Amino acid sequence: MTVETPEELEGLRQAGRAAARILKVVTDAVEPGVTTRELDVLAGELMGEIGAKSAPIVTYEFPGYTCISVNEEIAHGIPGDRVIERGDVVNVDVSLELGGFYGDNASTTVVEGAPQSLFDLVDAARAARDVAISRLRAGSPFNLMGRVFEAHAKDAGARVVRDLCSHGIGRALHEPPSELLGFYSARERRVFMDRQVITVEPFLSTGATLTRTATDGWTLLNIPGGFSAQFEHTIMIKADEPPEIFTIWEP
Repeated sequence: MTVETPEELEGLRQAGRAAARILKVVTDAVEPGVTTRELDVLAGELMGEIGAKSAPIVTYEFPGYTCISVNEEIAHGIPGDRVIERGDVVNVDVSLELGGFYGDNASTTVVEGAPQSLFDLVDAARAARDVAISRLRAGSPFNLMGRVFEAHAKDAGARVVRDLCSHGIGRALHEPPSELLGFYSARERRVFMDRQVITVEPFLSTGATLTRTATDGWTLLNIPGGFSAQFEHTIMIKADEPPEIFTIWEP
């Protein structure tokens, strides 16, 4: 969406802050011995307390309040009985609807005991998101994001997952533009507009550049032994200054 009124802006800010707070609480709870279902229930309880709804449930009837993906799972992991262990790479994606507006954010945590290379992968994905956001303005080409993501992936000895994209958001979880590619494409000629609301979410991988779908019909997988990292914010593009980031939790 493109923000037109102060009321829309405030609605997006509230939804973004709520999503960011829940993501922070859930990721802080990631530790050996906890199950992904326990993390998901925690998120659901926090949503209920503020009258928010899980965006994956509202939009797709997803079998969980959140998407929690571990190790070989790149995205859309279904919370369940899987127990978090030392050395695991855990991605938590929290998206919600609050007051008719959507906030979407994600982060990846490496549990103590993993090799340094996985911490480096996570740091590169976080930096790719943050650097891309810092450079976006009204008039910036869509493919600027892909160029930044690829550069950070290369520096980390990783690859971009090419079939997972950033997207428009606002009054729905997924809005136009539906494909903000995570890699550079010279064919992409579109540019961002002032006050346009999008997600910025690089997926970096030590293995696959394309996902495959698990037998559960939801979970997107890496190659065996592959790991990935994703970080995501919901932002609003501006004309002459860095975007406003909605999904930041500041107590």
